[in-house]
Amino acid sequence: MRISNSFSEGEIQVLDFILTTLLRGGTPAMAVRSKDFASVCRKVQAMKTKAGDIREGRIGPKRVPDKSSVGLIDAPDAAEESMDDEGLSEVG
Repeated sequence: MRISNSFSEGEIQVLDFILTTLLRGGTPAMAVRSKDFASVCRKVQAMKTKAGDIREGRIGPKRVPDKSSVGLIDAPDAAEESMDDEGLSEVG
């Protein structure tokens, strides 16, 4: 499931630092000092929220709104709108 478009170069460096530090058995405390750390945190929180919304069905590609925002329009009556030869001769 794709949630975010992309990460910036700085965000990728922060994530790489955190992951490699954790894999080596360390703590990612140094990553907090990076200027891109806050951006990574905001993006992760947004991704978590969107994933939860998708999982619970609040948003998704097949969600149909209950009511149209532009209102309802009736279809024209077929009897009134018939274009027979008589109707065409009246036009021009």
